[in-house]
Amino acid sequence: MVVPKAVYRPTIVYRPIRPSDLEVLKQIHADLFPIRYESEFFFNVVNGNGIVSWAAVDSSRPDGQNDELIGFVTTRIVVAKDSEIQDMLGYDLRSDQTLVYILTLGVIEPYRNLGIATSLIQEVIKYASGLDTCRAVYLHVISYNEPAILFYKKMSFRCLRRLRDFYYIRGRHYDSFLFVYYVNGGRSPCSPLEIMVAVVAYLRSLCSSLVCRLWKSEERKASRWSKCKETSSLLINQNKRIISAENVGCQCV
Repeated sequence: MVVPKAVYRPTIVYRPIRPSDLEVLKQIHADLFPIRYESEFFFNVVNGNGIVSWAAVDSSRPDGQNDELIGFVTTRIVVAKDSEIQDMLGYDLRSDQTLVYILTLGVIEPYRNLGIATSLIQEVIKYASGLDTCRAVYLHVISYNEPAILFYKKMSFRCLRRLRDFYYIRGRHYDSFLFVYYVNGGRSPCSPLEIMVAVVAYLRSLCSSLVCRLWKSEERKASRWSKCKETSSLLINQNKRIISAENVGCQCV
């Protein structure tokens, strides 16, 4: 499928992938990815069998193909406790918590750098955030795909792990990077560094509180000592006046 570079401003519309998209979806996957997907995968995508997907189409295309795929993202929901990233979801993982896994994301070349991939990922994040049980969106990126790595970092995904020999393509192994975007309060367990930083912050707060209390205590002591001095001074002056009065009384007798 050859699409000329757009010389007009396209009007991009997003919709679910449909059975009518099957052949174009297969062709784009074959053009974009080194991995060959089984027919069952495409059948499940276009029929929504365990897969949630979004399509991007250019409704302003002048060639009569204004509903043909130009981009897509496919995902599926997985149970968090059965996933490969369960150890990255904190220590309060419940049996009902889920994740959204991004299977494939692609945009054909004439429509790249128009923000379509960004919009597709935003659709996924919005969908995951709307699932009360979902804690994260995650995916794998082959280690040599530098543009994809930069793209997901720009989208605020966190690269949490490098998986050795994750892919086996045409007789060769390739590493994979695991990217995660947390939603609905999901977060990774604290690393040793994060624990140390938290402890140091707590100790600083504790020391500050103790210093403040000691300072206030010293102020109160100083205040009481000042009042005692004032009281003693008053008593001494009063005694002096009494003695002076007695002396005067004696002289008058």
